[in-house]
Amino acid sequence: MGKKTKIAVAIAAASAAAWAGTKAMAAPQRRESKQALTYDRPIVLAHRGGSHLAPEQTMAAFKNAADLGVDGFEIDIRLTKDEEIVVFHDEYIDRTCEASGRVADMTLEQLQQFNFGHHFVDLEGHFAYRETPERIVTLKELFKTFPNMFINIDMKDAPDTYEGGLMPSKLWRLIEECDATDRVVVTSFYDEQIDRFNLYAQNSVALGAGRGEVTKAYTAFTSQFKHLYNPKVDVFQIPRHYGSVIALDTKHFIQFLDQLNIPVMYWTIDDPLDMKELINRGARGIVTDRPDIAMQIIQER
Repeated sequence: MGKKTKIAVAIAAASAAAWAGTKAMAAPQRRESKQALTYDRPIVLAHRGGSHLAPEQTMAAFKNAADLGVDGFEIDIRLTKDEEIVVFHDEYIDRTCEASGRVADMTLEQLQQFNFGHHFVDLEGHFAYRETPERIVTLKELFKTFPNMFINIDMKDAPDTYEGGLMPSKLWRLIEECDATDRVVVTSFYDEQIDRFNLYAQNSVALGAGRGEVTKAYTAFTSQFKHLYNPKVDVFQIPRHYGSVIALDTKHFIQFLDQLNIPVMYWTIDDPLDMKELINRGARGIVTDRPDIAMQIIQER
């Protein structure tokens, strides 16, 4: 046996020993079940209320989706200048209505002067003009209008901004005030924001995965050390692919997370064949701009 071969064998033996040692000592912890995630079938969440059927994140969209029978909504939130939480995705309002400006630089009263239903993407994928005015919706208003609806909340303000720094505590107080702890999931692309929120919630609210948590889980899944992954969150809401290469929608990845009591929901899924495929692989939720199609798929199962 040559020197290089001996070194390779030694490295392999050391790696095997390390794997065996961690396997013996590690005991992956299943997440405790959260009331908000207790359901016996795949659920349908209307993405921003179902933004291909009505102007996104307006009452017109939410009421339409509720009438279709969806299980809940997937929404984004931002903080206004006067520290009100509004249901809105973009940092600037330019794309959604005829006015222009940054959400965090305006008060709720100022934002309520604008028509947020002026434009929306129609079923053909084009921006469509809409005569009926729609004003911006506050999270408190959404909670009160739909007291039994599941709501997936994505904190959009970055943690290094003034509004982002305030958001976790503001959101927690509002959830408590509206007695909504058992019907929401709170998440963010920023893992730091989720951690900040949980300092207040203390695991009393279901948490969704940020980018860092998804990366950590997938890295463990594709390595020899799956058993070392201990999740910090309760649900993954993810796209089918990360970039153009990494597939997050395989049956084995879904099963890996399911063994840790972490359901997986996929966004934004509008094609009926994609919906059926993901559900057959074990997806526990579909986030969609076409809740009409998704509800039909679910009812046909």
